[in-house]
Amino acid sequence: MKDIMGLMKQAQAMQARMQEMQAEMEQTEVVGQSGGGLVQVTLSAKGAMRGVSIDASLLRADEKEIVEDLVVTAHEDARKKGERLMEEKMKSVTAGIPLPPGMKLPF
Repeated sequence: MKDIMGLMKQAQAMQARMQEMQAEMEQTEVVGQSGGGLVQVTLSAKGAMRGVSIDASLLRADEKEIVEDLVVTAHEDARKKGERLMEEKMKSVTAGIPLPPGMKLPF
């Protein structure tokens, strides 16, 4: 019974740390870029788009498709950075609590 109480305390502490981490990730921004930095996309670490920056040299009608592709690539770069940041934070939150292999948090 003592082990269950200890596990419950660990779970409560982890839940509190996860709530703090979620709030922090909402405020943390990641910047993805493509085209050598000519296109930049800013996202929250949780994936909400905050901004797009396109260098004026790309704003020509004959380069429309290139710019569209660069925006998609920059967004993907930012999304991956956000995911890596979330994974790192989750490791620190769940440290010391035995989770089954492959289990991802938050659920």
